[in-house]
Amino acid sequence: MRFAKAHAYGNDFLYVEGAAVGGVVLDALTREICDRHKGVGADGLIVYEQGSSGASMRLFNSDGSRAEVSGNGVRALGALLLQHESDTHAELTVHTEAGSKRLTRIARDGTRQTFRASMGAPSDVRRVTLDVAGESVRLVALNMGNPQCVVLGPLPDDQRFWRIGAALERHQSFPEGTNVEFAHVEGPAQIRIMIWERGVGPTSSSGTGSCAALVAAASYGGAERDAEVIAQGGAQRVEWDAEGVYLTGWAEVICDGEWLGQIPRSL
Repeated sequence: MRFAKAHAYGNDFLYVEGAAVGGVVLDALTREICDRHKGVGADGLIVYEQGSSGASMRLFNSDGSRAEVSGNGVRALGALLLQHESDTHAELTVHTEAGSKRLTRIARDGTRQTFRASMGAPSDVRRVTLDVAGESVRLVALNMGNPQCVVLGPLPDDQRFWRIGAALERHQSFPEGTNVEFAHVEGPAQIRIMIWERGVGPTSSSGTGSCAALVAAASYGGAERDAEVIAQGGAQRVEWDAEGVYLTGWAEVICDGEWLGQIPRSL
């Protein structure tokens, strides 16, 4: 089975075409191929089908669970589809379970391609206080095409990050689970975040998480609606206007290959 690997700021994904995995048990395949020691290693598997204007995709987290969308995964798919396209200012649409995302490539530097992506409008933005792992935590819950919760304030130490991140991901208030961001507003146009991703755990970057952090920080933390959101893997620009949220950052394809491991198939 052929695959490609791409990442955005260290948030990495494996890509296989849908025609190559007919009859495959995809959750089991995802756990095997995304394993950091016995597989190729990635935060998730994306199964895609190319179309006339772009592609459609299905996303599986590294634990085999399904996810609606990934901003970095969408952008890295764009980099894969456009890697041989010479026109710098190319456009495409990626259809996800959270709706269609329009990508415009605005720059290219070697293997890195920079895109501005229309990520849609946030919904159900609200402040919530929850009892989490023995403490009361005030957070902002919202939907960015996928469930998100953002804890505003000084960034936690590693121990608290792991304890609160894991507990919030599967808190009873989020029956489908949730992505978690800890966000510190360092200035009106700069937000620093730590990310606990649903079905993955700690990640170096998240596109939808960066968008959620900006929405939460602009709504309740004094940030502007156009800011740099900095994660461990680097900074992305997030803009929020009347039409929705826009995410700008780079992605790159780093390899392709052939999976020689066992492929679990349905009976």
